[in-house]
Formats: sequence, structure tokens, C-alpha cells
Amino acid sequence: MKTPDLTPFDYLKKILTARVYDVAIESALETAQALSQRLHNTVLLKREDQQPVHSFKLRGAYNKMAHLSLAQLKQGVICASAGNHAQGVALSAQRLGTRAVIVMPTTTPQVKVDAVRGFGAEVVLFGDSYSDAHGRAVELEKKDGLTFVHPFDDPDVIAGQGTIAMELLRQHQGRLDAVFVAIGGGGLISGVANYIKAVRPEIKVIGVQMNDSDAMTQSVAAEQRVTLSDVGLFSDGTAVKLVGVETFRVASSLVDDYLLVDTDAVCAAIKDVFVDTRSIVEPAGALAVAAIKQYVAQHNTQGETYAAILCGANMNFDRLRFVAERAGVGEEREALFAVTIPEERGSFRRFCELIGDLPSFGGPQAQRSVTEFNYRISDSNNAHVFVGLTTAARGESGRIAAHLTQHRFETLDLTHDDLAKEHIRHMVGGRSVLAQDERLLRFVFPERPGALLKFLSLLRPGWNISLFHYRNQGADYGRILVGLQVPEADNAAFAEFLATLGYPHVEETANPVYRLFLQS
Repeated sequence: MKTPDLTPFDYLKKILTARVYDVAIESALETAQALSQRLHNTVLLKREDQQPVHSFKLRGAYNKMAHLSLAQLKQGVICASAGNHAQGVALSAQRLGTRAVIVMPTTTPQVKVDAVRGFGAEVVLFGDSYSDAHGRAVELEKKDGLTFVHPFDDPDVIAGQGTIAMELLRQHQGRLDAVFVAIGGGGLISGVANYIKAVRPEIKVIGVQMNDSDAMTQSVAAEQRVTLSDVGLFSDGTAVKLVGVETFRVASSLVDDYLLVDTDAVCAAIKDVFVDTRSIVEPAGALAVAAIKQYVAQHNTQGETYAAILCGANMNFDRLRFVAERAGVGEEREALFAVTIPEERGSFRRFCELIGDLPSFGGPQAQRSVTEFNYRISDSNNAHVFVGLTTAARGESGRIAAHLTQHRFETLDLTHDDLAKEHIRHMVGGRSVLAQDERLLRFVFPERPGALLKFLSLLRPGWNISLFHYRNQGADYGRILVGLQVPEADNAAFAEFLATLGYPHVEETANPVYRLFLQS
């Protein structure tokens, strides 16, 4: 006989009596001042990134385990996870004095393996994927008589996550138009939706997924659970191919809407959170913020109040480089272009002057900055350069491209081209038979208007730029690599040029790396 479905009021009771505070804290609810001002709406941040394991997962794991019988605790628990759930189960087991076995894929970063072992859990490395690890966990569950702690598809886990909504509504009792919640398997949004719809049903609950990991969105649309053949791994905390049976049932009936966001939007949201909190959240933790920005842009709202649950902050440090690279494009504060410049005297300087005089297209007039410039001489008639520019408003990139083309610089807008953003920008260059008498120098330019034009104005007309590489790194100075074709007879004049320029520099013409990869 099928057990009757739990109603929101059944879940309300479970949430009100959930045991989470033996290990979890009541996380802060903060106003994102800068983001609120920019969006003309109040944005509240529920800081689950501040939990002891830097994720909300601790709540559900502990609540589930705290409701186990003494016999079950004596035998121990098991789970399969490569991330936040693993740490939640491990810490909960430590507090409850029970054995915990965590099956993790062999591909799990060592820092996460060490974190789980640090809580005293036993780690079993098995397989290349979560599915492999889950299969092994099920085998060990039966073999050793352990209790499986599911990461999302369990009423006690869902109730534990629901305590976030309980805190949020207690902390903010005024106007609240919508709560935005990231969705992986659906445990978090199921808990949040059950509590909110039981207590304040007028508040919208909006689910957020990556556009390449949208199992819940597809399932709700199909009115049945859909298994994805593949998922994107940038937001690894929400990379789930199949949502839970119970979480699908709850979300289908209680969640008001779903939004999909892309990688660039999430990178921009990570930056937004950092600007307001000086904290760095993981991609899954920024999904809700990205969705709020998208929602405001789509509906043109003003004066409303939204809450975003920052669900985690277990970010791999080496991923920050990628996030910083893509945040500007995600916010549409940077546009990328492929520009064709005639290989003729003065054309580079004319292009730079045109960039400085670009009009504003729909936003406030502002000084344009070159964020990136990659070029290697390869054709005697035309130069093909990869250029990044700051923008003042959304949607400017296409109009900038058209403007440059009108001024005889044929331009291709690459702002939304993933191949360009991920790979081509790093591959512009190589050897060139045209780069005769080339000298290679590393410069430190001050990051201020006119620094590049000063460099260009002091160059002799006969010295051709054969290579140029620059990427803004957010400092007050820029590191630039320049190749210049300088005849040997001009060596004395070139030394005088460097002295007059006054920018710190190092000559790299004899560097073996240059000779190996760039010199013909």
C-alpha cells in the first residue's frame, strides 16, 4: 500500500522539529547593498556559505542521521558524494559518534578527500563518476548493513534543508516577493518551497538551474522525471542527471517558476557576491544571484525584494582564474571582437584613437578601456587582432562591431562565442616569416588612459609592431609583450626610445622560449 504523500503542512511540522543546530548555525541574512542599488530592487543574501562545511548540505544530512535508531547508528552510515554532501555526512557522523563510509569517485580533488577524512570518515575511492561511486555505495550498504544517507531524495533531508526558509522568514518579516533557489537533485528547493507555501504562500519560489544541467526544469515540463544524457560540470554542486522521486513531486506542485542561467552569468554573479561580501561562493552558490539579475532584466522590476540562497562556497582555488576571465563578459561589462586592421603605417594608432572616441550605445558615456589585445603578424596586407573592450551597457557589443566596421575596421563580435572565449583568445600568435629584425620586450604599462598612445606616438615610423599581447589583470599596471621590427642600424635610436618612454621593461629577444615558439 502506497504511503500518502506528505503535504506542505506535514513538512512544516517536520521542519519545525528538525534537528540541525547541533552542527549547523543560523546563517546570516544580509542585504547586497551594491547589487541592490544597481538593480533598483532589494537583494537579500542568505549566507549558507558560512556553515561549518561551507554548504547547506550539513542541515539535511544531520537531520536524517539524528532521526536514525540507536541500532542504525551503531551499524553506521554510508553515502556517495564528491562534494558538499560528503562533508555534511562526515561531520554529522563525527558529532553523533557513528561510523561513516563515503564513496567518492577516483577523480575527486584531493582537497575534498582530505576534508572528509579530516572529520574521521572512511573514504572509499571508486570509479570515474558519481554513478560509479553510487553503485559501489549501494553494494557496501547491503554488505555491511549500513544506512544510506541520500543527498536529496529523503523527507528528513528535505526537512533539514527547509530550516533555511524558516530562518529566512523569521529574519525578514517584511515584503518579500520571491526566493531564488539553486536546484541540483531538488532537496533544497523542496524544503524551502514546502515551508514558504505553508506559511507565506504569496511569496514566489523560483528554481534556478544551469542551462546545461536542467534535469528538474525538463522533468517538470515533461510531467515525468527526465534523465539527462550528460551534464555540465562547471557548477558541480548542481550537476545531477536525474532528480529525486519526492523532490520532483514537491517541485512540480509548489515551485512557481524556473530560470536557466549560463556559465558567464554565474561567473558575473560570483563577482557580484564578492563585491558585496568580500566572500567567494562556488558556482552553485551563485546561481540564485545570477537568476535575480536575469529576472529583473526580463520583467523590468523596481522596488521589489528578492532573496538568494548562497548555498555553498567550496570553490577550487584554481577555478578562480576562469571565473575572473569570464565575469566581465557575463556582466556584459566586456565585449570581445576579432578586428581586421590594414597592415599600413599608422593604422594601429588610428584604431586605438577610434576606440577612445567610441560613442555610448544606450548607457552612460564612459572612457573605454582595452581589456585585452592579442596580435601576431601573419599577413602582409591585413592584421587580424583579438580585442577586448569595456562596455557601458548590455547589448553594446553588436553596435560597437558595426561602428568599427563603418570606420573601415572589419569587425566580428565574439562576445558570445564560447570557442573564442575558452580557447582562441589564448592561441593568437605563433611563428611568422614576416617578423624580420624582430625584438621582443616585456613592458609594464601604467593602467591609465593614454599610456598606449604615448608608446605609439614615440615609435619611429619605420618600426613595425609585429606582436602585441595584453590582458588586463585588475591591477594598476598592465603587463604587455611587444614585438617590434627594428633594423640593426637603429639600435641606438631604439635605446633612446626606451629611455624616453620610461616604462619598466625587459628585453626577451634571446629568451629560448621565444625562439622555440614565436621565432621563425
